[in-house]
Amino acid sequence: MTLTELRYIVTLAQEQHFGRAADRCFVSQPTLSIAVKKLEDELGVALFERTKSRVQATPLGEQIVAQANLVLEQTAAIKDIADAGKDQLSSPLAVGAIFTIGPYLLPLFIPHLQKMASKMPLYVEEGYTATLRKKLRNGELDVIIVALPFTEPDVVTQALFDEPFVVLMPHDHPLAAKSAINPRDLDDQNILLLGEGHCFRDQVLATCPNLQPSLEDNSGRIRTAAEGSSLETLRHMVASGLGITILPASAASTSHYTPNVLVTRPFTEPAPSRTVALAWRASFPRHKAIDALRKAISDSRQEHDGQS
Repeated sequence: MTLTELRYIVTLAQEQHFGRAADRCFVSQPTLSIAVKKLEDELGVALFERTKSRVQATPLGEQIVAQANLVLEQTAAIKDIADAGKDQLSSPLAVGAIFTIGPYLLPLFIPHLQKMASKMPLYVEEGYTATLRKKLRNGELDVIIVALPFTEPDVVTQALFDEPFVVLMPHDHPLAAKSAINPRDLDDQNILLLGEGHCFRDQVLATCPNLQPSLEDNSGRIRTAAEGSSLETLRHMVASGLGITILPASAASTSHYTPNVLVTRPFTEPAPSRTVALAWRASFPRHKAIDALRKAISDSRQEHDGQS
């Protein structure tokens, strides 16, 4: 039994597909299949039920996968302890960020981080909160950038900054005549939202509860973007005239469209907002790396706000 085999079965249980699991493990499908079968033979039990359409863990397999996940977490902790004896700023840092933060925050703080820790390159991964949570726990990521609330056992969470939401609309939209938008102004508008799985969608609905009834009664005013869509997808649909949308302020400040195509307006106070935070395992020993990341983000935002 090897750690590699344990990683294979954990990934296969998550993906429920040999091809996707092999891609995530950076091996060929036959290699992964042979390794899984070898482990099953060694244990003398079937870990997975295989059909033409999917692969699913057996009841006993689920227990073994859960234990394998714990082993991988402890393995990551061993590596963390070893790293603590090294220069904490001289090896790569694996950073995850949710889709609605990464594209806008990373370009701001990476240049600052490079000046502070030139020997600490970043391995960067964007994903949904649920995916980043799992990868943080099993040691695939060292620290993640998420929106609060975020709670996880044995994980430290620290707020970085609050970010207001703004309304994005065509430049000639009737609401563009207003200097600030009251959430009630959106009641009779066609609103574009991200799909299920994006925490930003949930945050918008939580801070603009007047939108929820329209979502539930299928009135057609709220349109959900297709799975895998991004804030940039919403921006393009707004530019085409399909409706208006709500963005975090950082996403609104970067656009390939000129002001005569799209405009943004703030909300009236108290404006809807989200809190962006760092989260890392409590056992992660590279505290100086976390401090450097936090300072780079803080300095980059101060510089950006000063230029705005």
